[in-house]
Amino acid sequence: MTDTPAAAPPSDPKPSEKPAANKQDAAIADFGIDTTSRSTGQALRDYVDRVRGGELGSLPALAGLIVLLIVFTAVSSTFLTLNNLANLLAQSAGVTIIAMGLVFVLLLGEIDLSAGTASGVAAAVMALHLVKGGNLLSGMGDVVFYAFIIGGLIAVAVSVWQRIWPGAVLSAVAVLLLLLGVPPNPWLEMLLAVCVGTVIGCLTGVLISKIGIPSFVVTLALFLAWGGVVLKLIGDGGTLSISNDPVLFGVANNNLSTVGSWILFLIFAGGYALVVLYRHFGRVRRGLVAQPTTLVLIKVGAVVVLGAVATYLLTLNRSPNPDRVTIAGVPYVVPIILVLLVVGTFVLDRTKYGRHIYAVGGSAEAARRAGINVPKIRMSVFVIASTVSAVGAIVYSSKVGSVDPNAGGGNTLLFAVGAAVIGGTSLFGGKGRLSNAIIGGFVIAIVSNGLGLLGQPAAVVSIVTGVVLLLAASVDALSRRRAKATGH
Repeated sequence: MTDTPAAAPPSDPKPSEKPAANKQDAAIADFGIDTTSRSTGQALRDYVDRVRGGELGSLPALAGLIVLLIVFTAVSSTFLTLNNLANLLAQSAGVTIIAMGLVFVLLLGEIDLSAGTASGVAAAVMALHLVKGGNLLSGMGDVVFYAFIIGGLIAVAVSVWQRIWPGAVLSAVAVLLLLLGVPPNPWLEMLLAVCVGTVIGCLTGVLISKIGIPSFVVTLALFLAWGGVVLKLIGDGGTLSISNDPVLFGVANNNLSTVGSWILFLIFAGGYALVVLYRHFGRVRRGLVAQPTTLVLIKVGAVVVLGAVATYLLTLNRSPNPDRVTIAGVPYVVPIILVLLVVGTFVLDRTKYGRHIYAVGGSAEAARRAGINVPKIRMSVFVIASTVSAVGAIVYSSKVGSVDPNAGGGNTLLFAVGAAVIGGTSLFGGKGRLSNAIIGGFVIAIVSNGLGLLGQPAAVVSIVTGVVLLLAASVDALSRRRAKATGH
């Protein structure tokens, strides 16, 4: 019988391995505990610790979304039909897109109460251009027309002053389109609406960032002013129809073909998988901290499978009269929202500008001392919010087929702000993602749609939506207090 040899003591790392180990340890210290997990179990425990520490993210909204789906499915036989779910996408798209723009403003701890009526102005100009055959001078009247021209030129000047070049270019395009009086064209009219939104954002942003007026005061005043402009452009009791234009009307009412739907799936799901896996294995290969590979594969697999299932269901015929009419394919609003989500998420997560937004939202004074141009960042987020709101206005107007004096008023702004906050964007700044607006937009749309199917009046819908928003704001405040107490 021979003795088992004693285990050899661990050998010291080779000299060539020490710099790499030190580099990895430094990276681990920089990125924090959530990215230092080396096993799936440890990563899950880290996530639970963060939730307990107050970093809830969009978890409450996702939980609420699941509860609402279960409740309305149980009490309504038509809620979970393909036709109704597809309608939900189109109905929620306008508010969701406006909410995506508002996320940029909320990240700074600011507010834009004029986003709704600003989108109404953009929609009114778009519809007026179509109805008046491109002659906005006769449609607006001399005073309003030249006021728009002057406003556009001021927007160009302040954008150049603050070196916000996209704002300057789009504002200049708005002035040119107004002056040239181009014939009706749906693509130019949509471009005009977006450019008008940019002009409004430049004017709003400069009042807040350079004049120093609180955003609440400026945007409240502009909320009233833009509402009056919409009324002036359309007329009391008037309506500007865009349903006769197949392109404008089709933005929110048409669908991709079956082939186009699957191509869309391959582009976005495949692109998401390639980007996430390339970044993950790149970090692993370079010895940088990374999440466990198992978790990354589960996340990518879930997105791809859910996307494939959703695409398959949307390519089925969902017409209430399938023998007469075929309605199938992914609605156009889906790629519009996905493009905004990808571009906006890239800007916030992968660019210096995005990091500056989070820095200013976390502490404007610290950001200023770090050399960040705080006024420029503050003005730019209002430009983005108004420009994106104009896109939401195009989608919303397309859905209803017309623009009336109430465009952008009423509950549009409240639902948009509510969507961003319910989804998990903090009202105190510094925390939020564009995906929060999409989740929150679905929550609000499901509340409205589900209660409508149950025959509940608008009063009940408003009360329930208000309670949901109050709960979301309370969760936000309590989670911040918890995070501050636990040092997260």
